[in-house]
Amino acid sequence: MDKNSDRLTLVPYFPNEKQTLKWYQDPKICKQVDNIDTVYDLTKLRRMYEYLSVHGWCYYIQYQGKLIGDCTLLKDGEISIVICKEYQNLHLGRKCVDKLVQLARIQKMTQVKAHIYDFNIQSKKMFTRMGFKEQQPDWYSYDL
Repeated sequence: MDKNSDRLTLVPYFPNEKQTLKWYQDPKICKQVDNIDTVYDLTKLRRMYEYLSVHGWCYYIQYQGKLIGDCTLLKDGEISIVICKEYQNLHLGRKCVDKLVQLARIQKMTQVKAHIYDFNIQSKKMFTRMGFKEQQPDWYSYDL
C-alpha cells in the first residue's frame, strides 16, 4: 500500500451521482445536514451540487483512495461538510475544516462560519474544539 494512500485530500467537484447519491440516501446524514426527515433524490442532489459549485469551492473528500464525502467553502465564508457514516469519528472532518480554513485565508476572508443544528452534538463538539464560537443559535464562527 502506498504510504500516502491514507492521507486525506480534497478533490475538486465533478458530477459523480452514482457515488454521491448514496451519501444523501442516508436519513441520518440528511437530518444532520439539512434538518429534514427525507432523503435526497437525484434532482435535489443535482440542484445542491450546482448551487455549491457556483457559489463557492466544492470538493469531494478522498481518504485511502476512496471518496467518502464532500465539503464546501461558500463565498460568504460558510463551511459545510458531509462524511459518510463509516468514516465519521476518525477526525477526518477536522482535517477537512483545516483545509477549508486555509482556502478561506487564501481568498482573503476574515471569518468562516458553520450552520450546526442544536441536536448535532458530534459536529458542535468538533467545531468548538477547533475554536469556533457560537454566535447565535445554530451558527458558529471562527475569525481568521
